[in-house]
Amino acid sequence: MLRCLCVAWPALALAGCSAADALNFIVPGDGYTKHASTYGSNPRQGLDVYEPKTAAPPGGRTVVVFFYGGSWAGGQKSTYRFVAEALTAQGYLAVLPDYRVHPEAVYPAFVEDAATALKWTVENAARYGGNPDKIVLMGHSAGAHIAALLALDPQFLEAVNLPRETIKGFVGLAGPYSFAPLEFRVTRAVFGHLKDPNIVRPVIYAANPAPPMLLLHGADDTTVGPYNSVDLTAALIAAGQNVTHIVYPDVAHVGIILAMAKPFRGRAPTLSDTAGFIDGLFQNKAASN
Repeated sequence: MLRCLCVAWPALALAGCSAADALNFIVPGDGYTKHASTYGSNPRQGLDVYEPKTAAPPGGRTVVVFFYGGSWAGGQKSTYRFVAEALTAQGYLAVLPDYRVHPEAVYPAFVEDAATALKWTVENAARYGGNPDKIVLMGHSAGAHIAALLALDPQFLEAVNLPRETIKGFVGLAGPYSFAPLEFRVTRAVFGHLKDPNIVRPVIYAANPAPPMLLLHGADDTTVGPYNSVDLTAALIAAGQNVTHIVYPDVAHVGIILAMAKPFRGRAPTLSDTAGFIDGLFQNKAASN
């Protein structure tokens, strides 16, 4: 199995315009209102809030904060409007932050940005009909790595004065959770300055208090190997954590996130599995009250 960790969007690049732009053009755009804001002074510290146009339920909407991938070296929130559309169609308030990337930033800057964006979300979700007590993190590829560190390594929430209970659940799509940081050129550039690079591996924090987790991976992923989700699942189970692990046959690295978009939902049940998991988090809680 190829264990390359180049987790950018090259498979969607086209001459003159990206396939993601074309995809965003054809997915519905009339079911939400987009709000742009910032959580810091750096140009990369902005975020978009997608508010469904339907009436918010009593108590407010579930909030999903989505972090995109890009080898910790690229990406932009506007590329993932199709993800926001999918989430808002389920009734969720979707928050898509940008964050600082290499070479401007190395670890832990992008995780610190993610924590600050989460803090902004807690403080502002109610303005858009969201419930700050119903926040779920979601990420694809490097974004799943960032979100997993937020959920498992307590230092980042502590730094922004958020309790660990802020994160009610985590959905990871094809995340690098147990990779070797010095094995690949792209990861050496981002993590090679660390005295102990192993501290960036989410799997080593599996015994810490953790929210319920859903780990989704494509069996044909040759970019971020499925072993990453297998390893994290095993570590979480050994620690007595609540984790669900699903592998999609015949699905590769980009396909698992493309399946969020309406034209590609036949590729994998990424959206339906995500929505079932998220809704179950709060239905179970309501039933126990």
